[in-house]
This record gives sequence, structure tokens and C-alpha cells, in this order.
Amino acid sequence: MTEYNNDLFSSYEKSLEGEKKNLRIIVLLLGLVITFLIYTIKLFTLQVIEGKVYRQRSRTISSQVKTIPANRGEIFDRNASLPLVINTDSFAIDLTPAEIPAGYYDTVASKLAKYLDIPKNYIDKKVPQRLRSSYKTIEIRVNVPFSVISNIAENITDLPGVSWRSKPMRNYVETGSISHVIGYVGDITKEEFNVMYNHGYKANSIIGKTGIEKQYDSYLQGTSGLESRTVDARGHIISDEPVITPPESGKNLVLTIDSHIQKLAEQALGKRVGAAVVLKPSNGEVLAMVSYPFYDQNLFNSDDASAAYTKLATSPNNPLLNRAVNAVYPPASTFKTIMTTAILAEKAVPAEKKIECAGRIVYGNRTFTCHIKYPGHGYLDLKNALAQSCDVYFWVVGRDNLGVDKIASYSKEFGFGESLGIDLPAQSTGFVPTSQWKERRYHETWKDGDTMNMSIGQGYTLVTPMHVANMMAMVCNEGKIYKPHLLKEVRDPSTNEAIEIIKPEILKESNIDRALWKEVQQDLRYTITDGTAQYPMNNKRFQLAGKTGTAEVNGALKNHWHSWMVAYGPYDAPVEEQYVVSVIVEAVNDWEWWAPYCTNIIFQGILANQTFDEAIDTLGFRYLVKTKNRQE
Repeated sequence: MTEYNNDLFSSYEKSLEGEKKNLRIIVLLLGLVITFLIYTIKLFTLQVIEGKVYRQRSRTISSQVKTIPANRGEIFDRNASLPLVINTDSFAIDLTPAEIPAGYYDTVASKLAKYLDIPKNYIDKKVPQRLRSSYKTIEIRVNVPFSVISNIAENITDLPGVSWRSKPMRNYVETGSISHVIGYVGDITKEEFNVMYNHGYKANSIIGKTGIEKQYDSYLQGTSGLESRTVDARGHIISDEPVITPPESGKNLVLTIDSHIQKLAEQALGKRVGAAVVLKPSNGEVLAMVSYPFYDQNLFNSDDASAAYTKLATSPNNPLLNRAVNAVYPPASTFKTIMTTAILAEKAVPAEKKIECAGRIVYGNRTFTCHIKYPGHGYLDLKNALAQSCDVYFWVVGRDNLGVDKIASYSKEFGFGESLGIDLPAQSTGFVPTSQWKERRYHETWKDGDTMNMSIGQGYTLVTPMHVANMMAMVCNEGKIYKPHLLKEVRDPSTNEAIEIIKPEILKESNIDRALWKEVQQDLRYTITDGTAQYPMNNKRFQLAGKTGTAEVNGALKNHWHSWMVAYGPYDAPVEEQYVVSVIVEAVNDWEWWAPYCTNIIFQGILANQTFDEAIDTLGFRYLVKTKNRQE
């Protein structure tokens, strides 16, 4: 019985061990099946679901991609027939260091330097020691003539690793005074790239640096193309046929600038430090913008662009400064246009009331002398005070009847002390002082003497020539100023169709009665016929209206007066047919009171469709141009 029980127990243990073994086998098989399923699902995911992503990554890793630069858009004058800026075919020389046999770098670099007429150490700086085993292509020289490319091509067997490619170069067809309007391009800096990379710019992008080139870079830039080739892990090209995505050229721009008027104004100003602006008051179009001295933008096309910039930036009278919108000056007696408007609008004194000018005013411990005429103009009403530019009249009325707050308010109404919104990347707002400003700035109270200075456009008030042009535009438009602008149209480079046309935009609008503006216009016309400008602004064919100004400058190198003239005409024409001209000749020039003569020449050339030489002959100014000492 005992043996039977033992055998039964032993049999049960064997059966239990068998079941455990089977369970382990089942668990193992189940684990293998689950592992297989996991790998199958993962493989399916990688190949089918995520296959596109990884194939794209594979192509990226095994592809060498080069950027094909897009042509920048071209820039035209208002007639869209004369290109101011175009692109010209040019070449760049590249070097791939790893393609040079070991030990031959110095030989190849020396030969290449000889062909390019540059020192070998120039190439060494471009290709430092750490890059001499790299397959990365390095740009050595740009703007290389075709003759040099031909010489290199003929001797290419001696120049392993050297290659060349087409690289469009900006060609500024028109230079001179238009340089400040158009600006120039250059390589993007690290600082610029950090700001602009989200807008599609690359580390090697060429971007606008100043002027229209910078203001409308997004239009002009275009979209770069791509050239892709298959390479191995070390960068050797495997496929001969590249995959090319062609570039898209930038948009063409048509400016408001009239090339004839621009050249006319440039020649009329001559080689005198200063500026001239020609404006269409009816819509704000800038027909000419001249600033002297100017520069040649093509200087920035070379590898020595930084040296060219440094030379210009340190040159006397700063050729890089656009004096038309970035330099500020006291408006001087041109400001009496605003004073006249304010006196009439505020009825500060009756227009016919006469105030005596004895040539000077003693106020406090200071004597104010009327610089136009001593011992004085005698008794003058508003019309004749403006025509004769009598300081005493405006000192008295400004101090006793208007006051600083009203003068400042009317100045702002004419756009002084504020941005004019012109489409350039930099512009000065000028400045209009107030009593509160002086207290905060100098911790001094505003005095009546400050008001007197302000009343004749001296003291703290500062404006640009464009501000003064806009001031006169408000008179032409009888209380309305349009935002001055330089862009007229954006055009498609392929079809030449206008895809955007710039519409006039009102900048300021006054509620002053229209009849008052008529009176201001008449007074400005009288200033030309019977006032200070009657001789230099004498024009037998065209009726002009405007105001002279001589701004006192302390510490000037040659004299103490800037010469101003702002005018519009024809006086008897509808505003749509009128032009405004604003000119300043700085005090660093020899004194010759040239601004009004310059203005008359510009009007004559525009209205009679004459060249500069024809205009000065018609006006009888040939002797002035020949004999006046002109700043070189």
C-alpha cells in the first residue's frame, strides 16, 4: 500500500513538471510572437507610415545643395523706360580645398592669386588651415572679369579645386545725386541675419543697406533657386545630373523720380554742400531729391567694399548723409510762411496794421537787430513784412500777440517736428520747441526772447529740406499735405504689368478757411515780385511764389548763414500742375546767396522742359555760373 502511494505521488510530480515545462514553452513562444509582431509593426511604421520622412532625410544627407542666387528686381525712373539700377552678369571664383592634392595647396593658391592679381595671403585668410581638407566650397573673389575667367579656364589643369560660377552683380547705371535715393546693397551681417532669418534670408544673402534698396528689399530680393547633387559621405559628387529648382527674380520698382528733373536739380545746386527737393504738392510724389556731396554706389561692388565705406564715412562733409531728409537746419525766414498763416488764422493783429521797424529792438539786456535792413524798413503791414522778411515785425507779433504755444501748434499743423513718413529707412523728424520742453531739458523757464527767436525760424526749431517743401505744399493744397513718397509702382519682372500702384495718402489736413490760404498765396507771390527774392527769382515766363531764408549758424567754417529758398509754381496754374522746390545751401560754402538762383533754374528747366544750360541762358544766369566760386 505504501509502495503504491509512493508510485502515485512520483507520477503526479512528473506530470506537474511536464505541465510547467509546457507552460514555459508556451510563454517563450508567446514572447517570440509578441517580439516578432513588435518588430513587424515597427518595420511597417518605418517603411510605410514614416517612410517618406526618412527617405527625405536620406536624400538630404546624401545631397549637396547649392543656392542659385535670384536676380534682384530692377529700378526705373517714373517713365519706366530708363533703368536706374540693373543686374549684370559677373563671375565669382570658388575654391574646394579637399580637391587639391596633398602638399599642393601653396602652389595652387599662389597661381590663383597671380591670375586674380591679389596677394596669396588674401586667399590664405579665406581658406584657413582648419578648412584645407574640407569639401566645402569657399568663395574667393567676386566681380571677376570674363578675361580672367578665360585665363583660368585655359590653365585649369594647374588649378585643381578651382571653379567659377555666374553671380549677378548690381550695376548702378545712374550714380551722382540719385545715390542717396537708391542706396546700395551688401552682404548680410551676423546681426542682420539674426533679425531677418525668419523672413527667408540666408547667411550669405545680399541685402539692401540704404535707400530704396533697403526700404523695399522684400520686393527686390526675389527667391533663390537650388541645385542639388548626390554625394558620398566625404562630399564627392556621385551623380552628374543635378536637380535644379530655378530662382525667381525680384519685383521691378518704378520710382516717382523724374531723371530729367533730378539731373537738372543736381546741376543747379552744383558742387555746393546742401540739398534740393522737387515735390508734386497734389499727391506727394518726389520728383527729385538731391544731396551734395554724393557718392558712387558701384564702389560697394568690390571686395574692398568695407574700405570704400570707411573712406566715405570719414570724408569731409559726409557724402553718405542724405541732407534732404536726414540733416536738420533752422528754417530761418522760410518759417515766416507759417507765422503769416498763424497771424491771419488767429487774427493776432489786423493784416493791414503797420508796425514800425527801426532796424532793432532792445529787449531785456539784449539788442535784436533786423539783419535784412538797417536802420530799418519803416512801417510795414503783414504783406510787406513777409515780402521784405522784416524780423522786427515778426518779433513783435510773435512775442506780444501769438506766443510760443500757438506758434508751436501751427508748426506741428504744417508737419514740423514730426516724421513725414517718406519711404526711406531713415529720416529726421526735426524739432519744434515748447516752453515745457525747455523747462524739462534745461531747467529754465521759456522767455519772450526765445519766442522772438522762434518767430523768425531761429533758436531751437530744426527742420529738413523735405519738411520745408511740405510746408509750401500745404499752402498750394490750401490746407492739405500728402505723405511724400518715392515709390510709384511695383511691376512683375516677367510681364512688366503693374501689380501694385501707390496711391496718395493724406498726412495732414487743416481746417483753416480756404479764403485765408488764398491770402497767404498772394503774399508769397508778392514776395517774389516785390520782395527779397525779386531779382534772383525773376522769371519773365512763369509766375512763381515763395519765401527766402538766411539761417544764422554759429561756428560755420566760411560764413554764418545757410541760404534757403522754398517756392511753388506756376502760381496761376491748378495745383495738379504745380511743383514745389525747396533748396538749402549750407554755410560751409562761400557765401553767394545761391538758393534762390538755384530754385529759379530748376523751375525754368521743369516748366520750359529745358536742360540746365538752356535754363541758365534763358534766365541770363550764365555769368553767375561762370564767376561764382563753387565748392569743390
